[in-house]
Amino acid sequence: MIEFVLDGRSRVATYMQLVVQVKQALRVGLLRPGDQLPKVRDVAQELAINPNTVLKAYRELVLEGLADGRPGVGTFVTGDLAGPSLGAQAQLRDELVTWLERAEAGGMTPDDIAALIETTMRGTAAPRA
Repeated sequence: MIEFVLDGRSRVATYMQLVVQVKQALRVGLLRPGDQLPKVRDVAQELAINPNTVLKAYRELVLEGLADGRPGVGTFVTGDLAGPSLGAQAQLRDELVTWLERAEAGGMTPDDIAALIETTMRGTAAPRA
Protein backbone atom coordinates (compact mmCIF):
# COMPACT_ATOMS: atom_id res chain seq x y z
CA MET A 1 0.00 0.00 0.00
CA ILE A 2 1.15 3.54 -0.70
CA GLU A 3 2.26 5.82 2.13
CA PHE A 4 1.95 9.49 1.31
CA VAL A 5 4.61 12.01 2.27
CA LEU A 6 4.13 15.76 2.00
CA ASP A 7 6.81 18.33 1.28
CA GLY A 8 5.87 21.45 3.23
CA ARG A 9 8.44 23.48 1.26
CA SER A 10 6.98 22.52 -2.10
CA ARG A 11 5.06 25.05 -4.14
CA VAL A 12 2.93 22.17 -5.44
CA ALA A 13 -0.55 22.09 -3.91
CA THR A 14 -1.03 19.40 -1.27
CA TYR A 15 -3.71 17.54 -3.23
CA MET A 16 -1.48 17.51 -6.30
CA GLN A 17 1.42 16.07 -4.29
CA LEU A 18 -0.88 13.14 -3.46
CA VAL A 19 -1.87 12.74 -7.12
CA VAL A 20 1.78 12.78 -8.23
CA GLN A 21 2.70 10.15 -5.64
CA VAL A 22 -0.07 7.83 -6.83
CA LYS A 23 1.08 8.28 -10.43
CA GLN A 24 4.68 7.56 -9.45
CA ALA A 25 3.57 4.42 -7.59
CA LEU A 26 1.70 3.32 -10.72
CA ARG A 27 4.74 3.93 -12.93
CA VAL A 28 7.03 1.79 -10.78
CA GLY A 29 4.52 -0.97 -10.12
CA LEU A 30 3.92 -0.27 -6.42
CA LEU A 31 0.24 0.20 -7.22
CA ARG A 32 -1.69 -1.84 -9.75
CA PRO A 33 -5.26 -1.87 -11.03
CA GLY A 34 -7.52 -3.30 -8.35
CA ASP A 35 -5.47 -1.99 -5.42
CA GLN A 36 -7.32 0.10 -2.88
CA LEU A 37 -6.00 3.54 -2.03
CA PRO A 38 -5.81 4.41 1.67
CA LYS A 39 -9.05 5.62 3.23
CA VAL A 40 -9.55 9.39 3.05
CA ARG A 41 -9.93 9.64 6.81
CA ASP A 42 -6.70 7.69 7.44
CA VAL A 43 -4.65 9.84 5.04
CA ALA A 44 -6.07 13.05 6.49
CA GLN A 45 -5.25 11.97 10.04
CA GLU A 46 -1.78 10.67 9.20
CA LEU A 47 -0.78 13.81 7.30
CA ALA A 48 -2.74 16.24 9.50
CA ILE A 49 -4.59 17.70 6.53
CA ASN A 50 -8.22 18.40 5.71
CA PRO A 51 -10.09 15.33 4.39
CA ASN A 52 -11.38 17.51 1.54
CA THR A 53 -7.80 17.79 0.30
CA VAL A 54 -7.55 14.00 0.04
CA LEU A 55 -10.97 13.86 -1.62
CA LYS A 56 -9.84 16.43 -4.16
CA ALA A 57 -6.77 14.32 -4.98
CA TYR A 58 -8.84 11.17 -5.35
CA ARG A 59 -11.38 13.02 -7.56
CA GLU A 60 -8.53 14.16 -9.78
CA LEU A 61 -7.37 10.55 -10.13
CA VAL A 62 -10.92 9.52 -11.04
CA LEU A 63 -11.12 12.31 -13.66
CA GLU A 64 -7.84 11.10 -15.15
CA GLY A 65 -9.17 7.55 -15.38
CA LEU A 66 -6.69 6.17 -12.87
CA ALA A 67 -9.09 5.42 -10.00
CA ASP A 68 -12.73 4.77 -9.22
CA GLY A 69 -14.55 5.66 -6.03
CA ARG A 70 -17.04 3.19 -4.61
CA PRO A 71 -19.31 4.84 -2.04
CA GLY A 72 -18.96 3.23 1.35
CA VAL A 73 -16.17 0.96 0.15
CA GLY A 74 -13.23 3.14 -0.90
CA THR A 75 -11.22 4.30 -3.88
CA PHE A 76 -9.59 1.71 -6.12
CA VAL A 77 -6.92 1.95 -8.81
CA THR A 78 -8.32 1.35 -12.28
CA GLY A 79 -5.56 2.70 -14.53
CA ASP A 80 -1.99 1.66 -15.14
CA LEU A 81 1.01 3.82 -15.97
CA ALA A 82 3.69 1.10 -15.79
CA GLY A 83 5.47 0.88 -19.09
CA PRO A 84 7.58 -1.78 -20.75
CA SER A 85 10.58 -0.76 -18.60
CA LEU A 86 8.93 -2.10 -15.43
CA GLY A 87 10.90 -5.34 -15.56
CA ALA A 88 14.25 -3.53 -15.61
CA GLN A 89 13.33 -1.18 -12.78
CA ALA A 90 14.24 -3.52 -9.91
CA GLN A 91 17.89 -3.72 -10.96
CA LEU A 92 18.03 -0.02 -11.76
CA ARG A 93 16.51 0.80 -8.38
CA ASP A 94 19.15 -1.30 -6.61
CA GLU A 95 21.88 0.54 -8.52
CA LEU A 96 20.28 3.88 -7.66
CA VAL A 97 20.13 2.98 -3.96
CA THR A 98 23.85 2.18 -4.05
CA TRP A 99 24.56 5.47 -5.84
CA LEU A 100 22.45 7.44 -3.33
CA GLU A 101 24.32 5.83 -0.42
CA ARG A 102 27.64 6.86 -2.04
CA ALA A 103 26.35 10.39 -2.64
CA GLU A 104 25.23 10.75 0.98
CA ALA A 105 28.53 9.30 2.24
CA GLY A 106 30.27 11.90 0.07
CA GLY A 107 28.47 14.68 1.93
CA MET A 108 25.68 15.45 -0.53
CA THR A 109 22.38 16.67 0.92
CA PRO A 110 19.01 15.62 -0.49
CA ASP A 111 18.79 19.03 -2.19
CA ASP A 112 22.26 18.54 -3.73
CA ILE A 113 21.25 15.11 -5.01
CA ALA A 114 17.96 16.38 -6.46
CA ALA A 115 19.75 19.27 -8.19
CA LEU A 116 22.36 16.93 -9.68
CA ILE A 117 19.74 14.51 -10.95
CA GLU A 118 17.46 17.20 -12.38
CA THR A 119 20.23 19.13 -14.15
CA THR A 120 21.71 15.91 -15.52
CA MET A 121 18.30 14.78 -16.81
CA ARG A 122 17.73 18.14 -18.49
CA GLY A 123 21.18 17.99 -20.05
CA THR A 124 20.80 14.48 -21.41
CA ALA A 125 17.11 14.36 -22.27
CA ALA A 126 16.49 13.33 -25.85
CA PRO A 127 14.48 15.88 -27.82
CA ARG A 128 10.87 14.87 -28.25
CA ALA A 129 9.15 15.21 -31.57
